[in-house]
Amino acid sequence: MKIVIVYHSVTGTTAQLAEAIAAGCSSGMAVDVQLLRIEGEDIIQGRYRNSSLLDAIDQADGVIFGSPTFMGSVSSQFKAFADATAGDRWGKQLWADKVAAGFTVGTGYCGDTLHSLHYLQILAAQQGMLWTGLDLAGAGDVKSPNRLGAQAGLIVRAVDGAIEQPDLQTAFYLGQRVVRVVSRCMWQEQKPESGQQL
Repeated sequence: MKIVIVYHSVTGTTAQLAEAIAAGCSSGMAVDVQLLRIEGEDIIQGRYRNSSLLDAIDQADGVIFGSPTFMGSVSSQFKAFADATAGDRWGKQLWADKVAAGFTVGTGYCGDTLHSLHYLQILAAQQGMLWTGLDLAGAGDVKSPNRLGAQAGLIVRAVDGAIEQPDLQTAFYLGQRVVRVVSRCMWQEQKPESGQQL
C-alpha cells in the first residue's frame, strides 16, 4: 500500500502536521508513506512544473492533501499544484477511486479554515477520488482529539507557530484512518464474486 501526503508549508506548521499524519500511516501495517512538499521553485510563471511529484500521486493508493489557510482558502502555491492536475489527470480521471483526505492549519479559531477543507474535497471529487473525513465526534474539549470538531478533515489552530498536542494526535489518527480505509477498499477489490475463489 502506498500513501502520499502532498502539502505546502510556509512557517512549518503544515509540515508538522504532515509528519504526524505520516507517522500515523506507518503505525500499523507495512505502508509506503511519501511526504511530497510543494515548493515555490517548482512554480514557474505561475504554473506548477514538478512532474515527478504528480507521477508519485499516479502510483499511490491514497492521497492526503494539506495546505495552510490564507485569506480563507488554500495557499496560492497549493492552488498552482491543483491547477496542474487539470490536464490529462482530470480529463482521463487517472486518480479516480483513490482514497483522499485533507488537512489545513490557520491562526484563528475559525479563519474560514473549513473553506480550505471544502476546496480540498472538491479537488478530490473532480479527480473522482473517494473522500475520507474524520470519525471523531470532537466534543469541544480543548485537550481532546478533533477539538475544533471538523468532520470533513483535520482543522488545526497554530499558536505562536506551534501545533498543540491534541492536534498532533488528531493528525496521527487521520493517518491511521486513511490506511484503514485504503486497506478496506483494496480488500473489496480482491474479494471474489459469489461462487468464485481468490
